[in-house]
Amino acid sequence: MRVLVINSGSSSIKYRMFNAEDFTVLAAGLLERVGEADSRLTHHWLSASGEYGETVYDRQIQNHREGLMLVDAALAESGSLGSLSELFGVGHRVVHGGEVFHKPTLIDKTVIEAIRKLIPLAPLHNPANLAGIEASMEHLPNVPQVAIFDTSFHQTMPQHSFLYALPYELYTEHHVRRYGFHGTSHQYVSKKAAEHLGKPLEGLNIITLHLGNGASAAALKGGRSMDTSMGMTPLEGLMMGTRCGDLDPAIHFYLWRSSGISNEGLESLLNHQSGLRGICGVNDMREIQHMADQGNPRALLAMDMFCYRVKKYIGAYYAVMGRVDAIVFTGGIGENAPRIRKGACKGLDPLGILLDDEKNESRSKDVFEIQRTEGSVRLLVVPTNEELEIAQQTVKKILPSTAEKS
Repeated sequence: MRVLVINSGSSSIKYRMFNAEDFTVLAAGLLERVGEADSRLTHHWLSASGEYGETVYDRQIQNHREGLMLVDAALAESGSLGSLSELFGVGHRVVHGGEVFHKPTLIDKTVIEAIRKLIPLAPLHNPANLAGIEASMEHLPNVPQVAIFDTSFHQTMPQHSFLYALPYELYTEHHVRRYGFHGTSHQYVSKKAAEHLGKPLEGLNIITLHLGNGASAAALKGGRSMDTSMGMTPLEGLMMGTRCGDLDPAIHFYLWRSSGISNEGLESLLNHQSGLRGICGVNDMREIQHMADQGNPRALLAMDMFCYRVKKYIGAYYAVMGRVDAIVFTGGIGENAPRIRKGACKGLDPLGILLDDEKNESRSKDVFEIQRTEGSVRLLVVPTNEELEIAQQTVKKILPSTAEKS
C-alpha cells in the first residue's frame, strides 16, 4: 500500500510517495511552472536495485489537475504505483488552519470550504494548497485524503502567548493572533530528539530552531508548543532569507509617508526584499558564507544579525520555560551551517549551552550532538523530514476511519 504526500504551490506540485507500512520513499518529484508553456516534471523513483532513477518530463501543463495526471503517469511508468487501488491515502500540506483545525483532518466538502474561508489569513499559500486538494479530490475521488496544517501544532499555545496587545475585539472579530508555522517540522524534530535522548517527550523542555530560507523558533514543553516566533503570518520572528522578521510596526507608516510606497510595495519589500537579501543582496546562506570568507562586510553583517536574532530567541524561550533539556537545530541552515550554529550559541555558557567546535563541524544524515561534555543543555542537529511526518499522520488518521467503515 502507498501513501502520497502533496505540497501544492501556486505554480508547482511537490510530492513524495511512501510505502504505507515501513515509510520507505518509493518516489518523489517536483512539477514546476504549472500553467506555463515550459512546464517540467522531475521524477525520482526507487529501482529494484535499491538506487534512485530520474526521469524528466517537459510538456505544457495547464492546471493542477493535469499536473496530478502527469504525476500519476510518471508513478506508473516508473513502477512506483501499479494502479490507483494501491493508493492507501493522500496527505496534503496546508499552510494555515486558523483556529478551526487543531489536528490532521479527513477532507470533505465542508473542510474544503473551511480552508477557503481561511484564505484571507494566508492569501499567498492557502489558495495554492486548495488548488492541489481540489484537483486531487477530483482525480482520486475514492482515495481518503487528509489535510495536515502548518499551524495546528501551535494551537496548544496559551492565550498570554498567542494574543497581541491590541484591542481584544480584533481577536474575537477578525482573528488577529499569533498562529505560528513550520509546525510539522517542529513536531517531527522534537520527537526525533526525544527518541535520540532515550527519554519520553512528555518530560522534556526543548527549543527547536527551524533555520532555512524561512526560519522559526519554538518553545516546546512536553511535546506541546508553548510559544513560537512566527506570528499571524510567517513574516514575524527571526531574520530570514528574504523576510525581515521582527520589526517596529511604526516603520510601515514612516515609509508610507516618507517614500510614498504603496501597501502592495511595502508588503513585497518586507516579504521578498528584506532579511539576508536586504542586508547583503543574497538570501542563500551558502553564498553569504563564501562572500564572508572573501571579506565582504555586508555578508559578515548579515550573518551576525542572523545569529544574534536566533540567540535572542534562545534566551527568551529559556526564560519562558525555566529549564531547557535540549536545543535542536534543523532546516537547511540549521543542519548544514556549523558557523551559524556556533554564532547562535556563542556567549551562552552561563546557561549551560556549551558548543564543542570539533563536534559542530561534523556531518551526518542522522541525529548528532554538538555540545561539550560539561554542558547541561544537549545541543542536537536533527534533519527534518516534513513529508515523512505528513505521511505518518495521514496513515494514523485514515486507519481508525478505515476500521470504522469495515
